[in-house]
Amino acid sequence: MARKKVNNELNRLLTARNDRMRKLQGIVKEAIDEQELILNNLAHPPQEEITRGQKLADRVAAFGGSWGFITAFFVVLLAWIIFNVVAPAKEIFDPYPFILMNLVLSCLAAVQAPVIMMSQNRQEEKDRKRSENDYLINLKAELELRSLHQKMDLLLQDEVRSISEVQQEHYKLLVAMDRKLARLNAGPGPHGAT
Repeated sequence: MARKKVNNELNRLLTARNDRMRKLQGIVKEAIDEQELILNNLAHPPQEEITRGQKLADRVAAFGGSWGFITAFFVVLLAWIIFNVVAPAKEIFDPYPFILMNLVLSCLAAVQAPVIMMSQNRQEEKDRKRSENDYLINLKAELELRSLHQKMDLLLQDEVRSISEVQQEHYKLLVAMDRKLARLNAGPGPHGAT
């Protein structure tokens, strides 16, 4: 009967330990699934919808801020000036002081500046969203660390409690065994002596 009680108690303790291990495995699996979801969202962000005007602003800003534009710009200006200085009087369309050229340059600057600003504003919005994502990722990591600390603390407390219970059961068994040993050592008593 005592052996059956001991076996039942050991089975109960092992079952409780297995339940705790299953809970821990479930927690780890949830954490891995959440991490994969975040990584998938970061690796494949939702596509941004860009209007035609935004696409055009990006192209103009990309070309207007390139060495190709600067080179072409200086070639056209140089050709304009040389043609209007060297050409026969009937073919000159913008004589010195090149008023038409100044008007064209002013119009170009007036149109190009807002277009570049639109592109920069869009890029700034992208950078802001990227910063927000970085902040949210850092915040999630911090919260996840806190959660893991709490889970580890709970697991440690549970493990300490479990070890304490096992020690109490061992102590009870040892006391019971000590009593049985004492009875066995005491012998059958004066009535059973030969």
